Amino acid sequence: MRIGIDARMYGPKVGGGGLGRYVEQLVTNLQEIDQENRYILFLKKENFEACKITNPNFEKRLANIHWYTFEEQKSLAKIIDVEKLDLVHFPHWNIPIFIRTPFITTIHDLILLDEPASARATTLGPIKYTLKRLAYRAVLHNAIFRSQKIITVSRATELSILKHFPKIDPKKINVVYEGVTPLQPPQSLPPLPTLLNVGNSYPHKNLKTLVDAFKIFSKKNPEAKLILAGRKDYFADELEKHSAGSERIEFVRDPSDEKLAELYSTAKIFVFPSRLEGFGLPGLEAMSVGTPIIAARAGSLPEVFGEAAEYFDPNSVSDLAETITKLWNNKEQQKKLVELGYEQIKKYSWQKMAGEIRKIYGDYRND
Repeated sequence: MRIGIDARMYGPKVGGGGLGRYVEQLVTNLQEIDQENRYILFLKKENFEACKITNPNFEKRLANIHWYTFEEQKSLAKIIDVEKLDLVHFPHWNIPIFIRTPFITTIHDLILLDEPASARATTLGPIKYTLKRLAYRAVLHNAIFRSQKIITVSRATELSILKHFPKIDPKKINVVYEGVTPLQPPQSLPPLPTLLNVGNSYPHKNLKTLVDAFKIFSKKNPEAKLILAGRKDYFADELEKHSAGSERIEFVRDPSDEKLAELYSTAKIFVFPSRLEGFGLPGLEAMSVGTPIIAARAGSLPEVFGEAAEYFDPNSVSDLAETITKLWNNKEQQKKLVELGYEQIKKYSWQKMAGEIRKIYGDYRND
């Protein structure tokens, strides 16, 4: 087969933490395991050189078009269709409506449908926002109903698709879990009295609840510090305003992989308060370096983390503050969660993910 991959989001520095890592690891591991199919990778200028070819069956094409733009809808299909591919894999729902090449898509979540607060969070004016919402729904509808196969990263996302699009054939959906990228934490740094969160600051991430809970918790634990590591944008700036008045809250903007490894490995507890998450990779990364985690009892997090986390009600500041306090002072429970975390991450492998997706490519050919 001649298979295309829309790899414009390749790498966390270009595509963002979750999606960028997903595309990067899919491409990397397919090159390791697939000596049969031929692949065309469509990349942006920013990541064209960063994407290394290690398998002669893989080629690169420049598709220097940003996502969620009119240009994406206007020109990307032409770039892909000219290659005469058997199939193209889009790792996100932003698919050109007029593309002729058969495609499959990965749906990570439906946050803009499931989380009205995030859907309404925008810096656009009301007219532009309304047009953006209409375009989003049209493109998403196209992705859901025209995809030959749909890949989701959790059962929770599969159920969300079936809820919002009840006419879709459930047999079309394939749940394929992501993997965990091994971190390289410094060996010489001691653990610190810190709570850590890694990710963006969109409303569904529920970080204001975390900040408010920390303010309660820190009154009796003045040695504690909260570190919020993520992308600098409008929502991060708003969160920083909400955090004003607390000298024990630190923002780490656009951290490198090396800095993230340091933060993960020195944190006493990782807190994941998101009300809705397609998979929850940062929590697994924390587990991989032996950091116990607290997570919201919501979305895919209980499915992905299993018994290797303490859970709380994401709508309750007091419940989160109490959960942090209990785990902070319970070394035995911290140790138990670390051990359970090491076992939990064994379930997730990027190579296994790539193998299952390669099988889905083959299943399409045989249908």
